[in-house]
Amino acid sequence: MYRSDFLFATPSFIGGMASVLDIGATLVMYNESRTPEEADYRAIESDWGVVGNDIRIAIDRFKSEYNVETQGI
Repeated sequence: MYRSDFLFATPSFIGGMASVLDIGATLVMYNESRTPEEADYRAIESDWGVVGNDIRIAIDRFKSEYNVETQGI
């Protein structure tokens, strides 16, 4: 769901093949933000989303491993 690599280019096989001939690096497109603050906001939001997802997975594994029935978690 959340990804912390949104500022990087997403490579593909065809893109990799084309990059061999792309001397001036004109084909590489990065996900850009309008301002540095927006880029920081998006990066922090994405990072915390990944942390939250990891915590959710850990809670689910704990519940299933120890047969814990909790309400509200």
